Amino acid sequence: MDNIIGVCGITCSKCPAYLATQANDRAALERVAAEWSKMFHASIAPEDCICDGCLSTTERLSGYCHECRIRACGIERGVVSCAYCDDYGCEKMVSFVANVPEAKMTLEVLRQASTK
Repeated sequence: MDNIIGVCGITCSKCPAYLATQANDRAALERVAAEWSKMFHASIAPEDCICDGCLSTTERLSGYCHECRIRACGIERGVVSCAYCDDYGCEKMVSFVANVPEAKMTLEVLRQASTK
């Protein structure tokens, strides 16, 4: 399977929610929901974790995808990734990747590849 990269640089195809959804594994979705509930101090149901990746055109997106400012911005600007945006390095992106260094690395690699 090819890597599916979200607008923000997260590798959706490595996300436990994405993997559980693709495997149609209810028990795995329950584990993800429990882990994320604890991690984010929230009540997250397994149904909130069902996701086909943030660039998916299906309705199967995790609960957060519907409110994600970075995803909404990418859709509005017509880019599949922050790496391809003319406003690369904006406040939304920088504040997010400060907490997710692997996403920043992915965006940097995509950006460098797109300028060659």
